[in-house]
Amino acid sequence: MFEDFITRDAALSGASIHCRVGGAGPPLLLLHGCPQTHVMWHRLAPALARRFTVVVSDLRGYGDSSKPRGSPSHENYSFRAMASDQVELMASLGFGRFSAVGHDRGARVLHRMALDQPDVLNRIALLDILPAAFLYAQTDREFATRYWEWFFFVQDRDFPETLLSGNPECFLRYELGALVERGVITQEAWAEYLRVLSHPMAMHGMCEDYRAGSTIDLQHDAADADRRIEAPLLVLWGQANPVWQRFDLLQAWRRYARSVTGAALRSGHYLAEEAPDAVLAQLIPFLTDRSF
Repeated sequence: MFEDFITRDAALSGASIHCRVGGAGPPLLLLHGCPQTHVMWHRLAPALARRFTVVVSDLRGYGDSSKPRGSPSHENYSFRAMASDQVELMASLGFGRFSAVGHDRGARVLHRMALDQPDVLNRIALLDILPAAFLYAQTDREFATRYWEWFFFVQDRDFPETLLSGNPECFLRYELGALVERGVITQEAWAEYLRVLSHPMAMHGMCEDYRAGSTIDLQHDAADADRRIEAPLLVLWGQANPVWQRFDLLQAWRRYARSVTGAALRSGHYLAEEAPDAVLAQLIPFLTDRSF
């Protein structure tokens, strides 16, 4: 995976961020979701690197990036803190402006980045999310059952991570096992996901991300309720993800962004590995469009 990419560990002001850099052309940042790492982009990165300088990185608390102990307010795991990490990483590589693609938690980091530091982003693609505040407002039994992580990971410190750390492979198989069995997620990628999730602080970092998501991140969102994403936004989602069957995602996102396009793809939640060709077919025209 990631042949011809250079591996870096950047010591930044708030965290050490692990990344790979490859290709040539305009800069493009790719951010992963939970419970994965930058490895989730391995089917897309080589093709994107033919047109862009691609940076794939691990979020704070995930992969081989640093995993600090969470603060009482969870502020050091907020999307604001994670977004600042990535902006600082890109600046350290010489990129003051860039386009970005995020999946799941990485997409939420980009949403916050677009509000906090809009001048750094040219174009944004978000994969398989709606804003957290929007979803919390729609919560019912079905949503809470399917998005159980949002309600279990946020329990008081050390309880969920203690249980999860007892058998990280069991947790990962529950999340990704069916895709591994079908060959959608390769054995090499699976081994990497399991390796990093077995780190003693990995489950803590993951849970702190979600604790911040249910507390300080919602406070930040409420403070910015009247602001919208200014950069062109592409929204992609998996039509087989049952959560989205009850929503018009484009209509929902137009409450939060000024210019929104997008489409449902024949995929579940993990678009980059389940439907890489379809994702590329949407991303490349969007990212290379100079009409905006």
